[in-house]
Amino acid sequence: MTIARLSAGVLGTLLVFVGSGGLRAMDGKAKAVESHKAIRSPSVPPARDPSAAVAEEYEAARRKDTTDAYELFIARHGDDPLAKKARAHLRRLSR
Repeated sequence: MTIARLSAGVLGTLLVFVGSGGLRAMDGKAKAVESHKAIRSPSVPPARDPSAAVAEEYEAARRKDTTDAYELFIARHGDDPLAKKARAHLRRLSR
């Protein structure tokens, strides 16, 4: 097989593909895939506000109102301003 026949065969195949609307079909498929990606939701949810999680833990400790619950909260969040309230509740329970 010579290069001229090979080139003519490739060129002929390309012309048949383009003439049959193959590129338009591929273009439409690519756009459909792109639009599908735009609609898909992210697989990872957005991060929560850390202060909201700490406040929820404080409220859970307050609802339990036990020494163990307040000690656990203080151990986890000793630097948080709510730890001061937890310490006050802990002192109240210790009396």
